[in-house]
Parts: sequence; structure tokens; C-alpha cells
Amino acid sequence: MSDYDGPPSVSLSAPSLAELQPVPTPGPSSYFSMSSPAVPFTPSTPMDHGIEPTIQNIVSTVNLACRLDLKQIALHARNAEYNPKRFAAVIMRIREPRTTALLFNSGKMVCTGAKSEAESRLAARKYARVVQKLGFPAKFTEFKIQNMVGSCDVKFPIRLEGLYAQHGQFSHYEPELFPGLIYRMLMPKIVLLIFVSGKVVLTGAKDRKDITDAFECIYPILKNFRKK
Repeated sequence: MSDYDGPPSVSLSAPSLAELQPVPTPGPSSYFSMSSPAVPFTPSTPMDHGIEPTIQNIVSTVNLACRLDLKQIALHARNAEYNPKRFAAVIMRIREPRTTALLFNSGKMVCTGAKSEAESRLAARKYARVVQKLGFPAKFTEFKIQNMVGSCDVKFPIRLEGLYAQHGQFSHYEPELFPGLIYRMLMPKIVLLIFVSGKVVLTGAKDRKDITDAFECIYPILKNFRKK
């Protein structure tokens, strides 16, 4: 019996917004461009707040180095679906690690849904093995993490209007269209979705450290816009 839930939503790129350029000198302005207004800054470490972003999704890609007959894969593989009128890839899913793969006839594969780098690599190898068992000369090459998504809760409400007013050159906020403020950094190159409830989503990372560094950068800023 198939445990397929439907095609995943996979995004490999972040929204195009104004970029935040850190300056590699210590001090209050070290995380902002020289043209930005002065903003109070308090150095922060994980020990100060005890908050660590949790990885929610990892998107990786693999080159199987052979052409694929998608119809044959869909016919003979378990938990696979192929509707070329809707999407030009076979959608396949496995239970452990619970992930979804997109297989293209070029031999390229996208794997999404893993919670760690190791899980993503393991899942991608399992999908490659399924393709091999169907008679294709697939190889496991060019594995690469394309996107990591993390989230956390700062546990206090945030004044998004005030944040946008002072950081408008780095952010985008249209509450009529989307309830969160979109804030983009350049180093690390991360996009943050910040919600009034205190929930924060971080996306666009290629490395777990980028997510941690981005949160350490944004946390003292969020504290400055904490609702009283």
C-alpha cells in the first residue's frame, strides 16, 4: 500500500530582497552595512538565551549519471507517481528516513524532507538503489545540500512594524499579503521569516552553522523590538 501524501513543495531559492551586508569589524555595527542607521546591538551567544534553531527540512540534489525512463520507474517502483502533464518528474517516497524524491529523465534527483545532512544522504542513496534495482546504471554522484530550513521560537512577541521601520532596507513586510516579515542577510546568506508571535523560520542555508550564525545575529535585534 502506498504511503504517498502528494507532491512536496520544494524551493531552492530565496525571495529577492534588499541584502544585509555585515562589516567584519567588532562593535555595535558589525552586522550591518555602513550605510544602515545605527541600531543598538548586544553580543549574544547560545548560552545567553538557550535557544537553538531546529532543522525542519533539508533539500539535496544528486546526479545519477544516466538517463531515466520515468514511465518504467513509475510502473515498477513502489510509492511512485508520475503525471507528466502536471510535473516532469517521478515523485517517489520512502518511510525511513521519511523523505520525498523528484526523479528527472536527465538523471538528476532532488531529495527533500530530511531532518539532517546524514538523513538526506542516506535517503538519496536509497532512492539511487531503487533506480539501480530497476535496471538503470545509476551512480551516486555530485551529492550536494541545496537548502536547509530551520525554525525556533524566541518566546516573546515582536513589533514587526517597528522592525520594518528601522530595517526597511533589509526587509519586506506586507501584512495584508503575508503575516511575517521577510528579512535577508548577506553573510551568512540567509532569509528569515519573522512572525509577531516570536516564531522565526530561517531558510537558504547550505550549512547548519549558517543557520546558527544567522540566528545569533538576529536575536539581539529582535530583543530590541520586543513588545512590552
